[in-house]
Amino acid sequence: MDPRDRIEYSAIVDRPPLKLPDGVRIVVWPVFNIENWDTAKPMPRAVLTPPGETLFVPDIPNWSWQEYGMRIGFWRIKDAFDRLGIKPTFSLNASVCDVYPRVAQAALDAGWEFLPHTYHQGPMHLLEDERQTIQDTVERIESFTGTRPRGWIGPGLTQTYETSDLLREAGLDYVADFVWDDEPTLVKTRAGDLVNVPYSVELNDIAMMILQHHESAELYRRTMDQFDRLYEESAERAKFMGFGIHPYISGVPHRIGHLEAMLAQMASRPGVVFWSGAEITDWYRSTLA
Repeated sequence: MDPRDRIEYSAIVDRPPLKLPDGVRIVVWPVFNIENWDTAKPMPRAVLTPPGETLFVPDIPNWSWQEYGMRIGFWRIKDAFDRLGIKPTFSLNASVCDVYPRVAQAALDAGWEFLPHTYHQGPMHLLEDERQTIQDTVERIESFTGTRPRGWIGPGLTQTYETSDLLREAGLDYVADFVWDDEPTLVKTRAGDLVNVPYSVELNDIAMMILQHHESAELYRRTMDQFDRLYEESAERAKFMGFGIHPYISGVPHRIGHLEAMLAQMASRPGVVFWSGAEITDWYRSTLA
């Protein structure tokens, strides 16, 4: 199905305003992305261009850059969330359960929602069997957590023409790949609707730091600029703000303070809650009943 056929156009000014319960104005959705990079392949992204700009395997500097996040950065970020009592959604490659069980267990013990992010990091378009990969991903996470996961976020937000159909057929209830709205929306599939939870390609530390090469403080500035505007608009209608971070980027010493500051600023405002993707999905579906 063409992506345009999965949703009908709807101008925000033509919709009745959504109202959140108990005086809540804005829902913040932090997504903590945890990946497993295959050392036998070129790295999914690079911070250091190799001499001669030729890709080599193994890619020690870029793989170990990501590995720093699993050994150090994850724990810095987890401490920031724990101190504020915020539970992020834990987006992970299913293979993280095998390669980094210490990290996955810490997220499970903290009560974070596990959000499938394919099995091994790489675009959906390059999978030999997309249906089987989705099934294997969901089943591995379920076997680790004891709970069947509810949603999906694609690696790099990638989807083929069939991905949404396969996700719904696998029993999943929501996605975050379509960054087309400030509110939850319904995505049509041949097996029924998925809820799309609002996410952002711009409130993402990969885009800001690795692709756009901003200074460390940009994480705080841009996220708070977005939050402040949405908070203002939330006086009239409910707002939702998703953002994505990675342990090897936001968990380094020169950025962690900016993440801590933005979390504290948002948490201090009245009418702000931090929900999981499943909580947003359940609330939104309740408004459709």
